[in-house]
Order: sequence, then C-alpha cells, then structure tokens
Amino acid sequence: MAEESKKEEVKQQKESQTQDQGNEKEEEVKEEEEQKKQSAEESSKEECQKEEEEVEVPEKFKKLVEEIEKMSVLDLAELVKILEKKFGVSAAAPVVAGPMLGPGAAPGVEEGKEEKTEFDVLLAGPGDKKIEVIKAVREITGKGLKECKDLVDASANEPQMVKDKVKKEEAEEIKAKLEAVGAKVELK
Repeated sequence: MAEESKKEEVKQQKESQTQDQGNEKEEEVKEEEEQKKQSAEESSKEECQKEEEEVEVPEKFKKLVEEIEKMSVLDLAELVKILEKKFGVSAAAPVVAGPMLGPGAAPGVEEGKEEKTEFDVLLAGPGDKKIEVIKAVREITGKGLKECKDLVDASANEPQMVKDKVKKEEAEEIKAKLEAVGAKVELK
C-alpha cells in the first residue's frame, strides 16, 4: 500500500507539473498576443496622429470636424447615406473617362458607334456538368459554395449574372472557362 501511495503521489506530482507547464505556455501565448495587440494599437495610433498632423482644417470647418470626430462609425455611415440622398451625390470614387476622340479619330470605328469595352458575363445554362460549372463559378467569383450553387441552379430558368462590367479580355477568359466545363454563356 505504501508503494501504491508513493506511485500515486509521483503521478499527481507529474500531472501537476504538466499542468503547470501547460499553464505557463498558455500564459506565454497570451502575453505574446497582448504584446502584438499593443504594438498594433500603437502603430495605428501613430498613423492616426500622422494623418491628423498632415491635415489642416480651415477655421470655418473646425467645429464640424470636431463633431464628426466624436461620432461612431455607424453614425458616420448613416450620415454619409443621408447626405448622399439629400444632395443626390455618391461618396464613391469618381471614374476617370478616357480621352475623347473626335469623329474619324479612331480608325476602324464607324461614326456614331462605340466599341464596347465593358461586358457582363451571364450564365445562360449549366449544361451537363453542373458540379464542374459550380466549381468554375466559385473560382471566378470568389463566392461561397451555396451562393454559386444557387446561381447555377437559377441559370437553368433564366440567365444569371456571373460578373458584371469586366474588360473584354477578362470576359472572354471567363466565357472560355465556363464553356470548357459545358456551361452556356452570354456576353452583354
């Protein structure tokens, strides 16, 4: 019995040492994570300070800027939507148009007709290899499996948008990928 109790004590000591080592490792990991968080917070604070230093706010806008600084991100998002509706503007970055060509400036293009540069890729039908089409759509769009399956299923009834406003070369590549797995594709 004395031997059994000694074995039991040794076993308990080993278990407690193992637990202590595990706890130490957990504490080390937690400390490392906290240090990473602190350094990330410090760097973001420094970036914010740099941004604040670089921007000079005119006197007439200082009160407005101070009020905006006090707002939460959700309130700011709501404010942006309200301003967009009220003034009929968009906060999206403006699209820069290419150079305007006069009549006859572009050889091979008839007057009054523009060469289309952006295309919408539509899936008109899944074909026989539905699973392969789903995989291809997922690869092209980066969407989840369920969304891609729903898109492919819906394309059996009416054409579905796979990607919109893509350049001609990209549209043709997408069309080739989808047709290679047996799908029916339209470019518009």
